[in-house]
Amino acid sequence: MRTHHCDEPGFAEETEALLGQIGPRHEIADYRTLLSARAALPDPALSGHLDPSVQVADLYLAARGGPVLARVYRTRSALEAQPVLLWLHGGAFIGGSVYDLDHVCSRLAYLAEVTVVSLDYRLAPEHPFPAALYDTYDAMCWLGEHASMIGGDGRVAAGGQSAGAALVAGACLMARDNGGPALARQILCYPVLDFGQDTESFREFDGVFLSIKPGRWSEIQYLAGQPVSPYAAPLRAGTLAGLPSALVIGAGRDPLRDDARSYAMRLDAEGVDVTHLEFAKTMHAFLNFCGVLSAGRHAIELIAADLRQAFAPLTSESPSSLGPSLVRQGIARRS
Repeated sequence: MRTHHCDEPGFAEETEALLGQIGPRHEIADYRTLLSARAALPDPALSGHLDPSVQVADLYLAARGGPVLARVYRTRSALEAQPVLLWLHGGAFIGGSVYDLDHVCSRLAYLAEVTVVSLDYRLAPEHPFPAALYDTYDAMCWLGEHASMIGGDGRVAAGGQSAGAALVAGACLMARDNGGPALARQILCYPVLDFGQDTESFREFDGVFLSIKPGRWSEIQYLAGQPVSPYAAPLRAGTLAGLPSALVIGAGRDPLRDDARSYAMRLDAEGVDVTHLEFAKTMHAFLNFCGVLSAGRHAIELIAADLRQAFAPLTSESPSSLGPSLVRQGIARRS
């Protein structure tokens, strides 16, 4: 495995400016504050805008806990069946929604030439673990069987951000253990892979936009007193062998940085093809701020290129990893 460090002159300055604009963040610690936070809509000046070349439709996917809202993004000019990308938002398992990611999902749909299905999975405390995990796994299964109903060609990948990436990682473990659908790729952006970490990145960066201190309110609501299983904390899995190939993306100023590193190293050691990208000098959740963070826009380009490669027909000249391919394309600048 090779780690590619992605850096640009503007990453640090843009991150500092955004953190100064946001100001000190206080962890949500009660239900009333949570409901207020959920009601707030994203500011397109920060999050970025919907790509006008992409059309959007909402539908409901069948799941064991009841129908789950999904927002579907597809390029207006797409006439043929495409691969499908299931995508999950972040929000500490208690917040976030499909409405946060119009820019990210529409740009991935356009650049990667895929149909993106953004899942509005159930949230704690109303629906603690494993409700969101079941929604994710059931959505994978539905897409594996019925993707043609939304213009899919039978090939499916899955990815997500933060808590959403954790759910994708857990659902991939569940699919492996239960004979579930085979994915072409898993894409884990600054994933939450464990609880109670004592890592260098936690000690250095906890509180930089995100806190992962043990016993925080969001963690208590999500786990609801249940033992922490590998499906909730994939870093605790006995083995990662047999999982789909992976793109793992970390942030250099993220308390979760070392978790992304550790997971990528374990995947590689256990025989899973993995590429690890680390965006230096930027923060957790940087994909949510593509309007002001060029790191987010650059990451979307790299994810799209990775997906195009994952879904490309295999030939004797197909590159074997993301890094060399992107360097040849001139996309992985200073990585």
